[in-house]
Amino acid sequence: MTTESPNDTPARRDGTGQVSYAIFDQALWTRFSEADSVEGFVESWLALLARNLTGVTSAVALIGDPDTGPFVPVARWPEEAAISPALMAATERALGKRQPILTRTEEGHEIALPFLMDGQLYGAVSVTMQGEAMTPGEVVRHLRWGAGWIEVLLRRDQGRSFERLQARTAKALSMLATVLEQKRFNAAANALVTELARSLKCDPVSLGLMKRGNAKVVAVSHASGWGKRMSLMRDIRAAMNEAADQEAVVLYPPPPGWDYRVTLAHEELVRTHRADSVLSVPIQYDGDIIGALTLEKAGPEGFDEETVELVDVIATVVGPVIEEKRRNDRILIVKVFEVIGNQVQRLLGPSHFGRKLATLIFAGLVWYFATATTTFTVTAPAQLQGTVQRTVVAPFNGYIADEQVQAGAVVTEGQVLARLDDQDLALEQLRLVTSRGQRQAEYAQALAGRQRAEANIIESQIRQIDSQIALVEEQIARTEIRAPFDGVVVSGDLSQKIGATVERGEELFKIAPPDGWRVVLEVDERDLAEIAPGQTGQLRVSSLPDLPLLYKIERITPVSDQREGRNFFRVDASLEENDPRLRPSMEGIARTEIDERLLFAVWTRPLVNWAKLTFWRWMP
Repeated sequence: MTTESPNDTPARRDGTGQVSYAIFDQALWTRFSEADSVEGFVESWLALLARNLTGVTSAVALIGDPDTGPFVPVARWPEEAAISPALMAATERALGKRQPILTRTEEGHEIALPFLMDGQLYGAVSVTMQGEAMTPGEVVRHLRWGAGWIEVLLRRDQGRSFERLQARTAKALSMLATVLEQKRFNAAANALVTELARSLKCDPVSLGLMKRGNAKVVAVSHASGWGKRMSLMRDIRAAMNEAADQEAVVLYPPPPGWDYRVTLAHEELVRTHRADSVLSVPIQYDGDIIGALTLEKAGPEGFDEETVELVDVIATVVGPVIEEKRRNDRILIVKVFEVIGNQVQRLLGPSHFGRKLATLIFAGLVWYFATATTTFTVTAPAQLQGTVQRTVVAPFNGYIADEQVQAGAVVTEGQVLARLDDQDLALEQLRLVTSRGQRQAEYAQALAGRQRAEANIIESQIRQIDSQIALVEEQIARTEIRAPFDGVVVSGDLSQKIGATVERGEELFKIAPPDGWRVVLEVDERDLAEIAPGQTGQLRVSSLPDLPLLYKIERITPVSDQREGRNFFRVDASLEENDPRLRPSMEGIARTEIDERLLFAVWTRPLVNWAKLTFWRWMP
């Protein structure tokens, strides 16, 4: 005997008294094809699935948000039956493992299949099977075939959601374009509320911005009668404050299932000003509520869910642009004070630790540079020279016969430095000696012949020849070029001039004493005003960078020189210390101590001087 389950209400009995399941199946298919909601679609789908599985005693289908859930039962079979714990446990396991689950119980088999689409989990279907009419594999195969309808449902729902999203986005972008077309804030605000009122058939639409914690209405559509409707403005501000304080969309009257909101101000607005429904949507900018949109609508249809979402999207997209236009329309002094106030608030507020740390570091640096001092020094290239520098020249015209030393050699007083060729002088000496002998013989003859006058003439010639001989001997002696004192050969290299001619007075060597030095500084003209005789400093030469040499400024020459694109003056200083490793013409860097100055002033001195000259150049 066939029994009729409680959910078989669409079935009819034929003339024999038996239940006509053909009529029942037709009713299920009709309900399935005409379902206008997810719940109705899944309920009829689950009933049809259970009718095609022999031995099914109960079934349940769960649907939820992709991957995240929560997954809740949207259909069960039979409709009045409770879901067994074993069936729900099998469903939870299938959801967790994302694969079909088979569980054996005393009542039969619990079989669960997850709904997977594009790698995302959307829910599951589970059935309880009794008997051996169908194997678990056949049941899973039927469930997989049936799951295709769920995928059709999900994709259809996704398509509708995408179409609604596209429509909302297009309208929001259209509103954004309307606002962007306006150059001034007031024009943009009026264009926004007017376009919203026209497209959504609302009267009026109001835009308010927060000022000192309260909303201020800045634009109202159909605003020709503002002066006679001040109470309306007051109630609109109250509704905006109500939505802003809750930081949520407020709709009155609320639809069924709407989240709880405080709606006292909206209720008063509906009651007092004969509006059938009121919607307020907060506007956010940079994480803060900056205002709200309030829409009033007459008629029984009110604001549906699609309209609420549309207005919310428009407020999200257009709100920041409205705020930027408002900020740009303010006068400059207000902008400056706002920027300063924001920075102070961030600095003194509870957050922005990095800004506070950077400010402390900056303040410490300012304090340090405002108080720290250092010794101001003038840096200049310098050269080491001897205190006394003697030039050794050629004593007469001649030829170089030999050279004994070169530049850099240490010599002693009287040491031979070079020799000149004395062959011509020796021949001249021999000629003069022979001539003197002849004159001496003639002198003797004159004396013997008592020729007194002749003898006096010859005697005079002999004295002349003696003088010439003495001169030649002196020249021969001076062919050896000797050092005038102990010192170092600063310059002079005759190794490449052996046999070459030299003229009288031509420089051969320069010699400086080894224990007397002076420092020649090349002070840039920009620093010359800081230099004065008596100042001290340190010199470090390139060959001895670890050896500090103290010096004292002696004299400033008034003549400038130019080299390598800079103009400098020569400053002479005396070296207060001596070192045997020093040599003439050593070069290095000299730092002359001037006085104590602020470290910041020392570092910025070149820039300040440049700025002064530039200002003077371009000053009218």
